[in-house]
Amino acid sequence: MDKKQEENIEEKAELVQEENKDELELLRAENAELKDKYTRANADFENIKKRMQREKEQMISFANEGFARDLLDVVDTLEAALNVEADDELSLKIKEGVKNTLDLLLKKLKNHGVEPIKAEEKDEFNPDLHEAMFYAENEGFKTNELTQILQKGYKLRDRILRHAKVSVAK
Repeated sequence: MDKKQEENIEEKAELVQEENKDELELLRAENAELKDKYTRANADFENIKKRMQREKEQMISFANEGFARDLLDVVDTLEAALNVEADDELSLKIKEGVKNTLDLLLKKLKNHGVEPIKAEEKDEFNPDLHEAMFYAENEGFKTNELTQILQKGYKLRDRILRHAKVSVAK
C-alpha cells in the first residue's frame, strides 16, 4: 500500500470516528431525554396512585354519611322519649330501656366517627357549626351568644352532618 492510500484510510477512519462520536453524543442526549421522560412519567404515576388511594380512603370514610344522617332522627326521637314524664313503675322501666337504647346507639355512632357538635348556652355563635333559627333580645346574654339549643348538631369526623339549631342573642 502506498502512502496516499494509507492517508486515505486514515482520513476515512477519522471521519468514521467523528461520525461515531457525533452519533454517540446524539444517542447519549436521546438517552438522557428518555430517562428524564421516564422519571417524570413514573413520578406522575406515583402521584396519581397516591391521590387515588387518598380518594378511596375518603370515600370509605364517608360512605355511611347518609345512613348516619338518617339515624339522627332516631336519636332525636329517643331523646324526646326520655323527656316524657314517667311516674309509675312500668313507665320508669320503659324510660330506662329507652335510655339504654339511646346510649348504645350513640356509642355505636361514635365508633363510626359520628359525634355531637358542642353547643351550650353562652357559647359564641359559629355559622360553621350552628344554624340560627331566630335572633332575639335576651337579657343576660351578649350579642352573638347562644341563648337556647333547639336541636343538637352532629358531625362525621370533620364533616357536618347536621348543624346545631340554636337561638342567638342580638
